[in-house]
Amino acid sequence: MSHVLDRTAQTDVPILDVLAERWSTRVFDAEAPIDEDALRAALEAARWSPSANNSQPWRFLLARRGTDAHAQIVGSLVGFNQGWAPAAGALLVILAETADEEGNARPWATYDAGQTAAFFTVEAHARGLATHTMGGFSPDDLRTAFDIEERFTPVTVIAVGAFGDLDTADEAVRSRESAPRVRRPLAESLLLDA
Repeated sequence: MSHVLDRTAQTDVPILDVLAERWSTRVFDAEAPIDEDALRAALEAARWSPSANNSQPWRFLLARRGTDAHAQIVGSLVGFNQGWAPAAGALLVILAETADEEGNARPWATYDAGQTAAFFTVEAHARGLATHTMGGFSPDDLRTAFDIEERFTPVTVIAVGAFGDLDTADEAVRSRESAPRVRRPLAESLLLDA
């Protein structure tokens, strides 16, 4: 029997269910095809995330499991990520357009790219897809593999697919997946609450 954990956050104040229930798994079903309708909806949500002056300074590289592009993105991952991420149905690289075509800096682009990643993960979760956003990757490897222009900065790689069976994961992954979800108290994040 498949063992998928309930990882709903124990919040101090009620928040939207889709936010409390969303978490970053490292256990994907390596055999399940990606739900293309759910994936397309998550990409559409990302497209509609806010951006400074509606500049939309993000671009996406999407690679499905079994493709050369997927293998190249896996090759850019570092450390622990290379062990579990290949099972994801797709890998999404989010790029920030940190300079426009004329070379003018876009200092807000990385923030906006982060928002598009958040919109993607929330919509994906709402539609039954699992996600895990990663910072452990080599931007230079991605630049080389996909001939990415200098004005675009790889910000994150998101693994997306069907939840896998925790019982089939190796011990290191099971340990991380089973650890309690914790956040510091809100009061420690609020530097000013006037």
